Amino acid sequence: MADRLYTTRETDEILSALRLETKLEKYILARIAFSFSLSEDGKSVPISSDFSGAEIKRPTFVGQDELFIKTFIRDVYKKNEIEEDEFYSNKSIIKNHIDNGARKLKKMFEESGNNADLLIKKLVDKIEFRGRREVLGKGFEILLGKELLQKNDVFMDLNNTAIHANSHLAIMGKPGVGKTQFLLKILTDIRFQSNFQTNFIYFDYKGDVAENQKFCEIAKVQPFRLLQGAQTLPINPFILPSYDEQTINISAREKAESFASINSKLGVVQKGAMTEAIRAAYAMRANYDKPYPDFRDVYQIASTAYEEEGKRDDSLIEVLRDLSDFNLFWSHGSELPPIEKLTDRTLLIDVHAMPVLKELVAYLVIERLYKEMSLLPDSPINDNKRTIRTILVIDEAHNYLGQKNIFLQRIIREGRSKGIVVFFASQSPNDYQQKFFNFQELLEFAYMFQCEGVSSSSIQDILGCSPKTAKDLQTEVARLEPWQVISRSQDKKDEFVKFTAEAFFKNY
Repeated sequence: MADRLYTTRETDEILSALRLETKLEKYILARIAFSFSLSEDGKSVPISSDFSGAEIKRPTFVGQDELFIKTFIRDVYKKNEIEEDEFYSNKSIIKNHIDNGARKLKKMFEESGNNADLLIKKLVDKIEFRGRREVLGKGFEILLGKELLQKNDVFMDLNNTAIHANSHLAIMGKPGVGKTQFLLKILTDIRFQSNFQTNFIYFDYKGDVAENQKFCEIAKVQPFRLLQGAQTLPINPFILPSYDEQTINISAREKAESFASINSKLGVVQKGAMTEAIRAAYAMRANYDKPYPDFRDVYQIASTAYEEEGKRDDSLIEVLRDLSDFNLFWSHGSELPPIEKLTDRTLLIDVHAMPVLKELVAYLVIERLYKEMSLLPDSPINDNKRTIRTILVIDEAHNYLGQKNIFLQRIIREGRSKGIVVFFASQSPNDYQQKFFNFQELLEFAYMFQCEGVSSSSIQDILGCSPKTAKDLQTEVARLEPWQVISRSQDKKDEFVKFTAEAFFKNY
């Protein structure tokens, strides 16, 4: 079984040039070239017998998608089976289409005026949203529950840009009042209404959602139970859009600031040491197929530097050792490649078994999601309905909101145009009033279950109601029965609406 193929020199030059322009990895561009050619030319692709270019290893190109790629080829070529050499070798269908597709990409790039953004836009129109077209222009109309008095149905028109400034959402309430079941019902409705094309990344702080097998099965979500068995999150936080010196330096400093914002014991000296260790780790991997380090690389470099300088292990070394030893994230030597695109996956990340590092794991995944989001084209809008690509769901959000997570703030500020949405679940509206960032101002949807000790200013900010109404509701919010919710009214004549919430277990 062949485990590699060689492109033509022309293909290698095209992919290398496009990598610099688009900031996409060469193997991703090779996949795009293959898909482009296979969908355009099919069996009419010219045979490529030139092997003078670069090597592309099978695990790098195929990743976790071998079955999908083989199915794609069998469908186009009308074959029941594909021989191994025919699938991946120097005489394979894949090689022919990579070389042919690279020439097509070059032509499209030239037709785009050598503009990488226009090239990506054209590719998005041809490939990425081909499977999304059936949901473009369709709004998410989610049944939330029934009004307490009138018994009218209460709906949420989540992605209607004519009505709502964004689709960010918060659910607040003390434990046991129904907020998690309410959240799962909303997420499952979105999955069904989008034909499973809107994804979500869910941080499960308590582990109860990962235990809900019915939800995982119906919503088609893959759980990752960290520190439970041998499960590792197939995400590498060190993957960057490009690996030039400036990008690496900025990312290294951001990582150090991220760690320091969560661990107060990391001071200026530790941040500097971590920045240098990350830079050195990138330099060590510069000539590899995967030019990014893992936490084992960073830990080994940092610990060696400490030994050479005669320094004792401190909080930085402890954190890096834990990240390395616990094997939380993808590392070199893993059988499967890291996830290429988080916005294409629905993941449930169960962190409840972790004695430490819960917030840091979330921070690193959120950072990776933001970096990916910043490269996405704007999410399409049709008939005032914006396509939602991915929902970031943060359970027990009060554990995260107090951190100065610049990437979470940027997703909330900038995610609207990219189709990236944030859902929070926490215990009180007060959690969203942080001195460094007012989350409440950017929450379009907010649902208050029974809460205690809620300030009237929080209620006023969340509902957009008058100070008097907010003051009156303080007592009422504390006395709500389980499943009862107060939220902003869609009817402009009313300042708020009170309803009984729907639950996942009752609907599914």
